[in-house]
Amino acid sequence: MREHRRSTPRLLTAALAAGLLAGAALTTTTATAPAVAAPQERPSVQSLDTLRDWAPRQFRIGTAVAGGGHHTSADYPEPFPSDPTYRAFLADQFSSLTPENQMKWNHIHPEPDRYDFEQADAIVDFAERNGQVVRGHTLFWHSQNPTWLEQGDHSPEELRAILREHVETVVGRYAGRIQQWDVANEIFDDAGQLRTEDNIWIRELGPGIVADVFRWTHEADPQAELFFNDYNVEGPNAKSDAYHALIQQLLADGVPVHGFGMQAHLGLQYGFDGRMQENLQRFDDLGLATAVTEIDIRGPVGEDGQLSPELRQRQADWYAAALEACLAVEGCRSFTIWGVLDEHSWVPGTFPGQGDALTLEGDYQRKPAYCALQETLATGTGRPGRDRRWERISPRLGCAADRG
Repeated sequence: MREHRRSTPRLLTAALAAGLLAGAALTTTTATAPAVAAPQERPSVQSLDTLRDWAPRQFRIGTAVAGGGHHTSADYPEPFPSDPTYRAFLADQFSSLTPENQMKWNHIHPEPDRYDFEQADAIVDFAERNGQVVRGHTLFWHSQNPTWLEQGDHSPEELRAILREHVETVVGRYAGRIQQWDVANEIFDDAGQLRTEDNIWIRELGPGIVADVFRWTHEADPQAELFFNDYNVEGPNAKSDAYHALIQQLLADGVPVHGFGMQAHLGLQYGFDGRMQENLQRFDDLGLATAVTEIDIRGPVGEDGQLSPELRQRQADWYAAALEACLAVEGCRSFTIWGVLDEHSWVPGTFPGQGDALTLEGDYQRKPAYCALQETLATGTGRPGRDRRWERISPRLGCAADRG
């Protein structure tokens, strides 16, 4: 049984009203050595009204830190560097942060001989100031690679050296400061076949490079947990079967694979796979950590950009069901919502006519999905036992009206 943390809780909205966020300035460093710790940016206002306050002990409730990627061409400044309210919300609500794009190849290694660590450094520094862990994302992927890499005229030997140098440089820079790394991202297609054409590393270096990248990452940071990560693997299917078989072989060969992550980018029109707990459990049975790494739940929206009330309630039920599945598996100790506000989400630009995929309105007001997550964490759904504090405290929380 996992216990609830008994920490001093904070409430962002009260802190904003009290003007406590005025000093929450973003600090960054590009030096190799960690920056000197600054005072915590998490507001100090007593309540029990955040996701991280209700999360069980050792369970990480996380979010993606908006930046890079589609944000660079959006009609708003990138939120993390520019918006203190956004940063305060990150600090208040979450115990784990994942750089959304800031550690991907095209952002952090934009030229052959140049790395850009500024935003990644800032996220790691921020997390340390606020008692949070960081998930590194990602080292080995077929997408968001820089042009110099994808279109370069490199021999297999040169590509292998480029990959190893990248891993040693990036992972080594944050050694001891990153809790989990998404080492290999989306290496199988939905039929369970390796991406031998669109993944430059597998295409040019062969399948054995997957084991090598895990070994190199472990050498660069022996403390970090190393994960495979993919979408459409919520239930047993061709893709998750392929991962299950590959991981068994890698473990037998002594390769340091520690975890399996389910992205859970779900669409309300496709149905929820009720075998999620079963599938997490079979990876847990291999001795792996598991995690829900990138969850958002989209659907068809109206002219106002919102789901209908009925679809919002279904969305809330799915968020709760995914969290329950994770909480019910002993080794599933991380649950990451892929963003905070819908205005920053990747979903509308990728799936026209769909959206409303996250848990908060643009003014940080809570949707039913947020409240479903909070209640699931608070009441111990999916785990033995129940926290009776919820019955005493919930009537004065922001979700009371939404959840009855």
